[in-house]
Amino acid sequence: MPAATAPIPVTRAYLQPLLEAAGARGVKPQALARAIGQDAHALDPLPAAIPAHDYASLLDAGAALCADPHFGLHVGEHVRLGTYSAYGLALLACADIGQALAHTERCEPLAHDLGRSQLELEHASSGAMAHYTWTSHYSQASRHLIESVFAGTRVFGSWLAGRPLAPARVAFAHARAADTDPDEYLRVLGVAPQFGAERHLAVLDGAVLAVPVHNADTQLYPVLRQHAERLLRERQRSSAGVITDLRAAIVRGLARGRLRLPQVAAALGLSARSLQRRLADAGTSYQAVLDATRYQLALDYLRQDELAQADIALLLGFHEQSAFTHAFRDWSGMNPGAWREQQKQRAHTPGAGA
Repeated sequence: MPAATAPIPVTRAYLQPLLEAAGARGVKPQALARAIGQDAHALDPLPAAIPAHDYASLLDAGAALCADPHFGLHVGEHVRLGTYSAYGLALLACADIGQALAHTERCEPLAHDLGRSQLELEHASSGAMAHYTWTSHYSQASRHLIESVFAGTRVFGSWLAGRPLAPARVAFAHARAADTDPDEYLRVLGVAPQFGAERHLAVLDGAVLAVPVHNADTQLYPVLRQHAERLLRERQRSSAGVITDLRAAIVRGLARGRLRLPQVAAALGLSARSLQRRLADAGTSYQAVLDATRYQLALDYLRQDELAQADIALLLGFHEQSAFTHAFRDWSGMNPGAWREQQKQRAHTPGAGA
C-alpha cells in the first residue's frame, strides 16, 4: 500500500555539511544543483528542507564532482551542533553520551527523515556492549548516506565528550567499493569497518555511554527536551493538516479531471513550489499522497459490485483500465479483479475478516 507519510524531508541545517564538504573540494552549490537536474539557484539560498531523494542524489553528485570515493565520510566530518537542528541544543545539556544517543533516537526526525537510530545494550560475560544501529528509510540511497551518518555520529560524539571516542567495531551492510582506502575509514571512524553485514552497526563498550558530556549544563535538559518534544508534536499536527487538505483537493480534482500538481496546488491557494515545500516539511510528497488517496478510493470502489473496473479507472483519473490495473498491482501486489474476488470469498467464509 502506498504511504502518504513516506519519509522525505532533510532540513537546511542537515544539508549544510554536504555543501561544506563539496565546497572544500572546489565544488559550488550551483554545480551540485545542476548535476541533479535542478535550477542552478535551487540551493542558493538554501531551502528550509529538501526531499530525501534530492539529498541522496546530491551525495552521489558530490562524490562524482569531487572525484572523492569517501565523500560520505567527509560530509560526516563537517557535522557540528547546528546540523542537528532543534534538538542539537538539548544534546549539549545531556549528562552523558548514553543520554545524548537516547535523545537522538527520539528527536532525529527534527533534523531529517532519512532513517532512524536505535540503541540497545547487550550484556555479556566480558561486560556490557552498546549496539548503535541506523536503518535507512531510503533504499535507493548509496553507501555515502550511511557512511556520512556514522562518520557524523563519531565526530559529534567525540566533540560532546571533549575527547576522541572510537567504537569497538563498525559494520556496514553494503560492500566495500573498490576505489576506497581502508586507512581513510580508519582515520575518520576510528576503526576499520566490516562490509557485507546484516545491518549498519557500531558497537561501543558500554562504558562509553557513561562518558560525561563536556561542560554540560544538565539543569537545562528538561526544558530543552520539552521544547524538542513540542516541535515534534507540532510537526505531526502540521503533517496531518496539509495531508488532509491535499487529499480533499485530490478527491475534488478527480471529479473534474484536474490532477496535475499546479492545478491541485492552485485549488489550495498555493503555488506548486510552496505545496511541494510544505509536503517535504510534512514528510511526504505529492505523488505519495495522490497514490495513497487513489488506492483507498480504489478499495472502496472495488467493494461495489455494480462498478466495472473500467468505470473505476475513470473515477480515479486513469485514461485507460490497463493503467489502473498496473497501479493497483504496484499498490497491493495483486490485480484489482483478484482483490475483488478475494473480498467476496472472505465475505462468504464464516469467521473470516473483512
